[in-house]
Amino acid sequence: MQVLLFIPFLILTVLLFAAVIRRLLGVPVGPGRTLLAAILATVVISPILAALAPPDPTDVSTGQAILLMLAAVCVSALLAMAALVVLEVLLPTGTLPGPAEAWRGTRRRIARTRRYSTIVRIALRHGLGRFLRGRPPAGPDSAAARRRLARSLRAALDEGGVTFVKVGQLLSTRRDLLPAEFIEELTALQDRAAPVPWPQIAAVLDAELGDRVFAEIDPEPLAAASVAQVHAARLPDGTPVVVKVRRPGIATVVERDLDILLRLATTLEARTAWGRSFGARRLALGFAEALREELDFTVERDNLQTMAAALATSPERGVRVPFAYGELSSERVLVMGRLPGTPLGAAEPVLAGLADDRRHAVAAALLDSLLDQVLVHGVFHADLHPGNLLVDTDGSLGMLDLGSVGRLDGVTRAAVGRLLAAVGRGDAVGASDALLDLADHGGDVDERDLQRELGVLLVRYAAPGSSAGVAAVTALLRTVAAYGLGVPAAVAAVFRAFATLEGTLGLLRPGFDLLGAAREAGGRRLAETFGPRQLPRTLEQELVTLLPMLRNLPRRIDRIGDAVENGRLRLNIRLFSDEQDRRVVTGLVHQVLLTVIGATAGVMGILLLGTADGPRVSAGVGLFPLLGYGLLIVSVVLVLRVLVVILKRD
Repeated sequence: MQVLLFIPFLILTVLLFAAVIRRLLGVPVGPGRTLLAAILATVVISPILAALAPPDPTDVSTGQAILLMLAAVCVSALLAMAALVVLEVLLPTGTLPGPAEAWRGTRRRIARTRRYSTIVRIALRHGLGRFLRGRPPAGPDSAAARRRLARSLRAALDEGGVTFVKVGQLLSTRRDLLPAEFIEELTALQDRAAPVPWPQIAAVLDAELGDRVFAEIDPEPLAAASVAQVHAARLPDGTPVVVKVRRPGIATVVERDLDILLRLATTLEARTAWGRSFGARRLALGFAEALREELDFTVERDNLQTMAAALATSPERGVRVPFAYGELSSERVLVMGRLPGTPLGAAEPVLAGLADDRRHAVAAALLDSLLDQVLVHGVFHADLHPGNLLVDTDGSLGMLDLGSVGRLDGVTRAAVGRLLAAVGRGDAVGASDALLDLADHGGDVDERDLQRELGVLLVRYAAPGSSAGVAAVTALLRTVAAYGLGVPAAVAAVFRAFATLEGTLGLLRPGFDLLGAAREAGGRRLAETFGPRQLPRTLEQELVTLLPMLRNLPRRIDRIGDAVENGRLRLNIRLFSDEQDRRVVTGLVHQVLLTVIGATAGVMGILLLGTADGPRVSAGVGLFPLLGYGLLIVSVVLVLRVLVVILKRD
């Protein structure tokens, strides 16, 4: 019976201690460690009470007993709080996962370790192990050596699976980062995979849409890639559609590989010079975001609807995108209208039936459509390779695969337009200003030298008669990198789109002059923008923007004049508005506080050691010396923490 009464009393005591400790600390602490601290306080309260009590308990009055009990409770609570603070310093809340999270994390770590060992074996098998260790390549840096290394990298990425194949495809577009030998090899990477058996695809369709959506669907896929495969189908009303189905289980595989890829990128950036120069972690984060968008078919559905609206207002109507059936689409299934036509890579018989001037007009229409997407709408197809284009018998084009499109804000669109206009005029100063607006830089760029370098490039590549499209883009990107300018992902996507488009335009019409057509289209757009028809509209838009400011300007000038006249003009400056400044000041304040607390604890410890023993904790140990030594330990720890920070900064 006494045990049954003691257990609730003990639980109540622990809970009260936990509530008091959390309240006194005033900071959020994990409930588990708070309960541990409360249990510690409950356990030590009896020894502390015995140490504080006089030798003969019968001489203690009721009031003294209450005071002794309160003192024991306070000391035990303080000891528990000190233990909790030490535990928070060593293992902050959230450092150790809960049991369920620990179990899931262990399973993830085991799977990640297995996959990581597989990737390392693939890298070692293809001779890439020294790069994982941050070592430079062996032997002379010749074109042949770079080509051999590029072949090894391509083979390793191809063997690594879907995520690493797409990494290679992304790197093949970054001519500002990799030599030409790597670009050529990585461009050959193909996103291919064996078809998923029809029962698994049917299970996904049944789970997402039910079994009565389609009148018929072809079990044989039209195409199979590593992320999804496509089937032809008909709606109940007979409309032909294309059904894109995500491969079962691919999201788990991609997330596991992305986790490994981010860890590898972080390691390479920390340990290798080339990883830091590439910004490996930033590239990996951008790639992960793009690949997650590609896995979510609702993103492609929205992209199709946005692109269809943009093309509907475009002056060039020879380019289309499939109609997206939003009510029939989900994260794993996308239903689109089926466009007529033949993939451009196999459309030579169709193109051969078109006249040469018609083929030139089709190529020009595609270029003009991309310029309209980039400069006007800010939403553009960033990967117009031949596999993503359909050609109909009349020469009309259909764009496919809008899982990941480029997006530009208004300021960036204006800067891209200024860059294209400056290239068309051969204006190195204008091109330099536009590039500085587009790129990320620290403000220490030699603009005069950059202008001279761009002037040389314009004379070499942008002069009339020059047709070196991809070479011009590559030279421009390398110039940007040489001057320490970072290319944002959205701007890099623009360069990538035009570099990819050159090969596509060459298939539509061999010998098509990309730079010449771009100059012509850009000049035409500038003439349209500032022509007699558009000028009133442009002026109206500018006036609408300026009118609110102009309306408020007299009142603001009057207020400033009145404040100056009456001596009430004040200048308010917001200190530490920058996050980095706040972090520096906060760090200094923390170090000062640690120093003051450490010094105070040391002085108090010395004073306690110089006094009498005070209450007895045990037969040979007094309370004051015990607290004194504890405070000295705390003082030494805090001072050492400050010294470590100071020495590391020096």
